[in-house]
Amino acid sequence: MKTIFRIIVLLLFLSQGDAFAGINARTGKHSGPHPYGVLGTYANAPRLENGHVNFDKLLSELKDIHADVYHWLINEKIYDWDDLKQFLPLARKAKIKVWVCLVPPSESKPITKLSSEPYGLDYEKWASEIATLSLTEPNLVAWSIDDFVHNLKFYTPEYVKKMLDAAHAINPKLGFLPCCYYKQTTPDFIKNYSQFLDGILFPYRAESVGANLQDASQVENEINKLRELFNRPNFPIYLDIYATAHSRLGASTPQYVKEVLTAGRQCADGVFIYRHQDPVKSAEKYKITKEGFSRKLK
Repeated sequence: MKTIFRIIVLLLFLSQGDAFAGINARTGKHSGPHPYGVLGTYANAPRLENGHVNFDKLLSELKDIHADVYHWLINEKIYDWDDLKQFLPLARKAKIKVWVCLVPPSESKPITKLSSEPYGLDYEKWASEIATLSLTEPNLVAWSIDDFVHNLKFYTPEYVKKMLDAAHAINPKLGFLPCCYYKQTTPDFIKNYSQFLDGILFPYRAESVGANLQDASQVENEINKLRELFNRPNFPIYLDIYATAHSRLGASTPQYVKEVLTAGRQCADGVFIYRHQDPVKSAEKYKITKEGFSRKLK
């Protein structure tokens, strides 16, 4: 019965392919369905006094800044997975796509206080559970793993294949777009892992000239270099912009965010803001995000 149910729901899911048409990040024009969204923010959702996500406020802010996708981090609270299940149907009605982000071993217990709960480091289980949820909530279009390239001793090619086999057995259209940094995305990495990736989330830090959050000049060069390395037609590269401070590189300025966002809109397949900016506490960067997302491209 479970197999029959999954087949029926998957057919419904596939039939809704046009429900979330997006804007091409390089042309600014509607170009039919964009499977993973185009413009969005990551984590740092507004919360209620009880700690749970304030769904209405988050969706209102996403619509206000013209986002069409939200990257949901499962690591901030013990009940993030349960909150996600409540958020998805509300986001679907608002025409917001959703990615799910899990944390790797380097950001999990016992190194940190929280892991991605409830399945922790069992990424095969996560893969199957996320895929199952995506069948009933078709706006759940992709999942990611933070700092993926820094944890390859754990994520061997053999293990990643098992993860994705588990997901694809349930929903073959669910995308896997892990977090990949510039210096670690090497020819050897691409040789061993490219076959498993539906795209990447690329946190920009100008690493080609020395990691920093001041130099916005290398966005196009680094994305073009990554495209050359992957050498796959239409391979999605999503630019991740540090609007919130990096633990080692410090804070970025509003002007930096504006410059990286402007460049990313021209050359990336999509743009995420790290992290979702509070319209009051981070008013200037919130405004820059809104203006950058709403700007039509030539």
